Amino acid sequence: MAWSCNTKVQLGAMFLALFGWVSSCVTTFVPLWKNLNLDLNELEIWTMGLWQVCIVQEEGATECKAHDSFLALPLELRVSRILMCLSNGLGLLGFLLASLGLDCWKACEGKPDLKKWLLLAGGAAFGMSGVTTLAPVSWVAYNTVLEFWDETIPNIVPRWEFGEAMFLGWFAGFFLAAGGLLLIYTTCLNRTETPAVPSAVCLQRPAMEGPAGISPWGHRSHPKAADLVI
Repeated sequence: MAWSCNTKVQLGAMFLALFGWVSSCVTTFVPLWKNLNLDLNELEIWTMGLWQVCIVQEEGATECKAHDSFLALPLELRVSRILMCLSNGLGLLGFLLASLGLDCWKACEGKPDLKKWLLLAGGAAFGMSGVTTLAPVSWVAYNTVLEFWDETIPNIVPRWEFGEAMFLGWFAGFFLAAGGLLLIYTTCLNRTETPAVPSAVCLQRPAMEGPAGISPWGHRSHPKAADLVI
């Protein structure tokens, strides 16, 4: 079965958004938002996430500990927890709504307006999911840069740096936003083909005339030559 260009764009947008959603979920739970290298002990690397802090040793052993209290966390980490969980929920909702609105999906096939609104809702959910992923990642990155270049902190004090999860979060946000925008764009395209209008309509003259020599077009027919002979 050949798919139209509109259907291919929808599937591509879904794959983009799905990859972004999975990446966003991974970003939420891995403890790799920040890295801390200790000059005094180079055999250990400290990593921090939204839920726990881990110590990675050179031998490969990893020891993690959950944050003691949600209220004891910095403001950006508390807000990031909420926004990232909201992003995951919006991404799942967008995937469910947009799947029902795809042209290649037989659900609601006889209701094109409903499928259009499902695609719009799914694309909007993906877009909001991307925004709620980019916002906390960018906020934490901004504060990390400020703390790294803070001149009031002595140079001997170790500084937190960007972790791998922050870069993954940026990619996830962009993929979610791109997938949502593409889904919204497909709803602006023509979903049905306009039937071709014939260039000319051929009207056939009726074979029989009306009574008393009156044609059906309302004009009196001319008498034949044989009728004039007495």
